[in-house]
Amino acid sequence: MKHNLQSLFTLIVLAVSLLALPAWALSLDDAKNQGLVGERSNGYLGIVVPNPSGDVKALVADINSKRKKAYQDSASSAGVERQIIELRIGQRLQQKTSSGHYIQTEAGTWQRK
Repeated sequence: MKHNLQSLFTLIVLAVSLLALPAWALSLDDAKNQGLVGERSNGYLGIVVPNPSGDVKALVADINSKRKKAYQDSASSAGVERQIIELRIGQRLQQKTSSGHYIQTEAGTWQRK
Protein backbone atom coordinates (compact mmCIF):
# COMPACT_ATOMS: atom_id res chain seq x y z
CA MET A 1 0.00 0.00 0.00
CA LYS A 2 2.80 2.41 0.91
CA HIS A 3 4.54 1.61 -2.37
CA ASN A 4 1.34 2.32 -4.34
CA LEU A 5 0.87 5.71 -2.65
CA GLN A 6 4.49 6.59 -3.30
CA SER A 7 4.13 5.62 -6.97
CA LEU A 8 0.91 7.61 -7.26
CA PHE A 9 2.54 10.67 -5.68
CA THR A 10 5.52 10.37 -8.06
CA LEU A 11 3.16 10.11 -11.03
CA ILE A 12 1.21 13.20 -9.93
CA VAL A 13 4.39 15.23 -9.45
CA LEU A 14 5.61 14.16 -12.90
CA ALA A 15 2.29 15.06 -14.53
CA VAL A 16 2.20 18.48 -12.91
CA SER A 17 5.80 19.10 -13.97
CA LEU A 18 5.02 18.22 -17.57
CA LEU A 19 1.98 20.49 -17.63
CA ALA A 20 4.08 23.36 -16.30
CA LEU A 21 6.79 23.02 -18.98
CA PRO A 22 5.32 25.64 -21.33
CA ALA A 23 5.43 28.15 -18.48
CA TRP A 24 9.18 27.54 -18.20
CA ALA A 25 9.80 28.11 -21.89
CA LEU A 26 12.07 30.98 -22.81
CA SER A 27 10.26 34.05 -24.12
CA LEU A 28 11.66 36.58 -26.57
CA ASP A 29 11.68 39.27 -23.88
CA ASP A 30 13.55 36.99 -21.48
CA ALA A 31 16.10 36.10 -24.15
CA LYS A 32 16.67 39.77 -25.01
CA ASN A 33 16.86 40.81 -21.36
CA GLN A 34 19.46 38.10 -20.72
CA GLY A 35 21.52 39.20 -23.72
CA LEU A 36 21.08 35.88 -25.51
CA VAL A 37 19.57 37.23 -28.74
CA GLY A 38 19.46 40.50 -30.61
CA GLU A 39 18.02 42.19 -33.66
CA ARG A 40 19.93 41.90 -36.92
CA SER A 41 19.73 44.57 -39.61
CA ASN A 42 18.08 42.10 -42.00
CA GLY A 43 14.89 41.84 -39.92
CA TYR A 44 15.70 38.58 -38.22
CA LEU A 45 16.81 37.62 -34.74
CA GLY A 46 20.37 36.56 -34.18
CA ILE A 47 22.02 34.60 -31.40
CA VAL A 48 24.49 36.72 -29.44
CA VAL A 49 26.08 34.11 -27.15
CA PRO A 50 28.68 31.66 -28.44
CA ASN A 51 27.12 28.44 -27.07
CA PRO A 52 23.33 28.88 -26.99
CA SER A 53 21.02 26.37 -25.37
CA GLY A 54 18.52 24.39 -27.37
CA ASP A 55 15.76 26.67 -26.07
CA VAL A 56 17.50 29.73 -27.51
CA LYS A 57 18.07 28.04 -30.86
CA ALA A 58 14.45 26.88 -31.02
CA LEU A 59 13.13 30.32 -30.06
CA VAL A 60 15.18 32.07 -32.75
CA ALA A 61 14.26 29.49 -35.40
CA ASP A 62 10.55 29.75 -34.56
CA ILE A 63 10.44 33.55 -34.55
CA ASN A 64 12.55 33.86 -37.70
CA SER A 65 10.31 31.39 -39.50
CA LYS A 66 7.23 33.43 -38.58
CA ARG A 67 8.94 36.67 -39.55
CA LYS A 68 9.97 35.25 -42.93
CA LYS A 69 6.39 34.27 -43.70
CA ALA A 70 5.10 37.70 -42.64
CA TYR A 71 7.79 39.44 -44.71
CA GLN A 72 6.92 37.32 -47.75
CA ASP A 73 3.21 38.09 -47.34
CA SER A 74 3.96 41.83 -47.08
CA ALA A 75 6.29 41.72 -50.06
CA SER A 76 3.74 39.89 -52.17
CA SER A 77 1.04 42.41 -51.24
CA ALA A 78 3.33 45.34 -52.03
CA GLY A 79 4.71 43.81 -55.22
CA VAL A 80 8.34 44.02 -54.06
CA GLU A 81 11.04 41.52 -53.22
CA ARG A 82 11.09 40.10 -49.70
CA GLN A 83 14.62 41.45 -49.09
CA ILE A 84 13.33 45.02 -49.32
CA ILE A 85 10.76 44.35 -46.59
CA GLU A 86 13.37 42.54 -44.48
CA LEU A 87 15.75 45.50 -44.59
CA ARG A 88 13.07 48.09 -43.84
CA ILE A 89 11.68 46.16 -40.91
CA GLY A 90 15.18 45.29 -39.74
CA GLN A 91 15.96 49.00 -39.48
CA ARG A 92 12.74 49.67 -37.58
CA LEU A 93 13.29 46.77 -35.20
CA GLN A 94 16.80 47.98 -34.43
CA GLN A 95 15.53 51.52 -33.88
CA LYS A 96 12.82 50.25 -31.53
CA THR A 97 15.18 47.96 -29.62
CA SER A 98 15.25 48.85 -25.94
CA SER A 99 18.33 50.29 -24.34
CA GLY A 100 20.58 47.52 -23.06
CA HIS A 101 19.47 45.00 -25.69
CA TYR A 102 21.72 43.87 -28.53
CA ILE A 103 21.67 44.92 -32.15
CA GLN A 104 24.00 43.72 -34.89
CA THR A 105 26.10 46.36 -36.61
CA GLU A 106 26.70 46.51 -40.36
CA ALA A 107 30.10 44.95 -39.67
CA GLY A 108 28.34 41.94 -38.13
CA THR A 109 29.37 42.52 -34.52
CA TRP A 110 26.94 42.73 -31.62
CA GLN A 111 26.65 45.87 -29.55
CA ARG A 112 24.39 46.93 -26.71
CA LYS A 113 22.09 49.73 -27.64
